[in-house]
Amino acid sequence: MSVPLSSKEQSLFKQVVQLYESKQYKRVLKKVPNHGDTQAMKALILNSQGKTEEAFDLAKLALKNAMKSNVCWHVYGLLYRSVKNYDEAIKAYKFALRLDPDSRQIQRDLSLLQAQTRDWKGLVDSRRTMLTASSGVRANWTAMAIAHHMAGDYQAAEKVLTMYEETLKVPPPPTDLEHHEAVLYKNTIIAESGDYERALKGLKAIYKSNPDRTAVMELRAEYLLKLDRKEEAEKAYRNLLERNAERRAYYDGLEKCLGLDRNDPAAHKQLLDLRVPLDFLQGDAFREAADAYLTRVFRKGVPSTFANVKALYNDESKKQTIEQLVLGYVSQNNEENGKNWDLAVNYFLAQHYDYHLCRNLEKASEYIEKTISLNTNPQDYTFHLTKARITKHSDRYINTKCAKYQLRNNQNDTAIETMGLFTRKEANGGPLGDLLDMQCMWYLYEDGEAYKRQNKLGLALKRFKSIHDIFDVWYEDQFDFHSFSLRKGMIRAYVDMIRWEDHLRQHPFYSRAAYSAIDIYVKLFDDPNYGSTNGDLSDADKKKAEKKARKEKEKAEADKKAAAAAKATATSEEVVKKEDTDPQGDELLKTKDPLAEAMKYLSPLLEQSPLNIKSQQAGFEVFVRREKYLPALKCLVAASKIDAGDATVKEQTARLRKTLSELKEPLPEKIKEVIDAELATLP
Repeated sequence: MSVPLSSKEQSLFKQVVQLYESKQYKRVLKKVPNHGDTQAMKALILNSQGKTEEAFDLAKLALKNAMKSNVCWHVYGLLYRSVKNYDEAIKAYKFALRLDPDSRQIQRDLSLLQAQTRDWKGLVDSRRTMLTASSGVRANWTAMAIAHHMAGDYQAAEKVLTMYEETLKVPPPPTDLEHHEAVLYKNTIIAESGDYERALKGLKAIYKSNPDRTAVMELRAEYLLKLDRKEEAEKAYRNLLERNAERRAYYDGLEKCLGLDRNDPAAHKQLLDLRVPLDFLQGDAFREAADAYLTRVFRKGVPSTFANVKALYNDESKKQTIEQLVLGYVSQNNEENGKNWDLAVNYFLAQHYDYHLCRNLEKASEYIEKTISLNTNPQDYTFHLTKARITKHSDRYINTKCAKYQLRNNQNDTAIETMGLFTRKEANGGPLGDLLDMQCMWYLYEDGEAYKRQNKLGLALKRFKSIHDIFDVWYEDQFDFHSFSLRKGMIRAYVDMIRWEDHLRQHPFYSRAAYSAIDIYVKLFDDPNYGSTNGDLSDADKKKAEKKARKEKEKAEADKKAAAAAKATATSEEVVKKEDTDPQGDELLKTKDPLAEAMKYLSPLLEQSPLNIKSQQAGFEVFVRREKYLPALKCLVAASKIDAGDATVKEQTARLRKTLSELKEPLPEKIKEVIDAELATLP
């Protein structure tokens, strides 16, 4: 039973809550024995100082002393949220709400977690409760609409926004950006529901008062194209191109409006002065179109010309053609082409030779110096920034490439020394620690692959896990925006962010690291001794390793003392960095369930990259070992649809058939029928 506080102590307790919220952790409240709420607040403060285990122990004690305290359950949920255990945090919040259904703070924290975990149905209920309690706050109406929208109920989302508009007794002023954003958001909901005609009609009224004219014009062009009103859509896209001739999406829309066939040479002439044909033309036709495009933009002196065409450099022939054309422009008559010609051409060549696909830093320096000498505006620093970039590449680029090839040659120690030339000397953890802080994924991936080739699987897994954790951080970064975006009224950008986050792990660096980690865990399952040596060393290498270990131990002890001293003098706002208790990744190798660890990497791949054949093949390898034959077959069928002729797909199909024929216990009849029917469709 929690001990009640006197009125004086109760006011002090309220102060400690305020001090915690302002992050003044050092000004703690003197503990009253067995007072649950006070213990809970102390647990929060301890957790904020990095003492997570101690905080959880104290929170459990607080719950024991005050099981029916909503504060204790709320704090318990906050602790679970801090360690990313959202399911347990939500349970704690819900229990706290049973004890105090009117708590807006708990309801708010619950709604934020529901948005983070994409529990849209639960969010609808939470937002309805919050809206009922505070119907005068516009953000609550908007949040309710977003919850319905994300849950797929477009009609309810539109209805909520309409109801709020009807409650307004006085029309919002033209300066009310939140209102304009909400109106435009409502229009996009109508369009997403499939009613483009009604959405298009609504844009007419919106255009008159909405300050974001470009967005309205873009939506109008999109709706007209969806409604197959191509003549009007063409006009709309041409109007947009007059506002911004560099926006690629406008060209794509115009191309659809005109019904152009990229294989028809006659159609190319309709877009001859535009950037679009350069993507699909080849040979002499490409040269003609590129010449027309480059001549036009160089005469105008467009500074972003190189940025607009560098995507073409993935095609070697196009890259060479562009280089030949621009080198030919250098000697052309400046008077005929205008005053911007020489400046634009030389600037383009400076960027061209600085680009990684055609890098020649000596030539890049030559052309940027000429560009600067031609520049008549001393206040224009653009060219000097490019010169700085070229100078940086002259040093950092070559060392970065050197480190990459050192890793490809399995020289991990030499590579980190090379990278250390450009990292912060005072960084915690040395050069590698700084690279982790900078989220330098290419290095972490290459480092992990090098360790994997050397059979140093613990270190390899540690690097791949670092990449996995980086994407977790990116996903966690959205948490604050669940409340911030609603306060600022930036609804459409918020919805776009949510949808982007839902496909975050389609990134190539995540998939590469995940495939390698899954491969290691699968082999560990097949042979538990696979990573037991964690890299076989020769006698000479062992001596070097022992010497290095001694130095690292001495350095670690010195760092530990320095960290302890720093911690003693740290302010309450400073965050204490956690010590790496497994620098060699040995604990990752000692896992008792390798396939469960593999699933942590596999689940995001199957959810967000299902069209990547490697994702399905990796899924098969994990599921077949877990004896989950239906999911394994599902992955195999998906891989076969992507590429039925793939050699790995054929091998996995044969292996699954063999595995099923050798089962000691037969499968349930219904499952066997499904598997046999699907297997019959595979080659």
